[in-house]
Amino acid sequence: MKFAIIGAGNMGGALARGLAKGTLVHTADLIVSDPSNERTEALRREFPEIRIAACNKSAVREADVVLFAVKPWLLEGVIQEVKEEMDYDRQVVISIAGGIGTKQICQYLDRGDADYPAVYYLIPNTAVDAMAGMTFMTSVFSTAETDAQLLAIFKELGDAMLVEERLMNAGMALSSCGIAYVMRYVRAAMEGGVELGFYPKDAQRIIMQTMKGAVELLEKGGAHPEAEIDKVTTPGGLTIRGLNAMEEAGFTQSVIKGLRASMKP
Repeated sequence: MKFAIIGAGNMGGALARGLAKGTLVHTADLIVSDPSNERTEALRREFPEIRIAACNKSAVREADVVLFAVKPWLLEGVIQEVKEEMDYDRQVVISIAGGIGTKQICQYLDRGDADYPAVYYLIPNTAVDAMAGMTFMTSVFSTAETDAQLLAIFKELGDAMLVEERLMNAGMALSSCGIAYVMRYVRAAMEGGVELGFYPKDAQRIIMQTMKGAVELLEKGGAHPEAEIDKVTTPGGLTIRGLNAMEEAGFTQSVIKGLRASMKP
């Protein structure tokens, strides 16, 4: 598959880098278009085989997959710019514009002839750059074969799930927004570590390794988080005191409220 990525900002650039690092899309089959020469040249320096398109129209003409990695308010205009250059019978369209579902994407793609390509709405997160992302996918006018191809490609960038469209906003809150929430926890724990006597870099190192360990325990053991918590909360011990203090301060409810607030109204 030849991928045209329209937009090389934070998310588009992360996807380009992740795909280039993977094995299922050849780096020479990645075509990137962005109005910022600084962004495209940064990609080219890192991956010389990536092809930089002169404009959006030239990027989409030979692609099998056209991935729109632009801000939601720009998506309609960019699609209007390129849709007459596209071959809907052959090409697949992917949009990662948060909050714009498949129905709206199809309206943007409408050329007045009731002909549509396979359309995918994706919610990845920036960890695709490190091959550790979480991507949610939903589609219309697609085939089981194309679903399987794209799932394999995005699973290589971490993990991917094909879900009902009603779950896409929830996936965005848990994973795309969730990256920021995890980073905020790291920052808070670092501040606590400094108060306890560690230098910031040492505190960050400790917290990151602890998070890796927690993830490994859940992945390898398959246990519920509470089961792992029980292993380190001895009666009258320090861990249960800390957990109770966090809950008294609203830890769990704060997380749930944050996730709910992240949902598109």
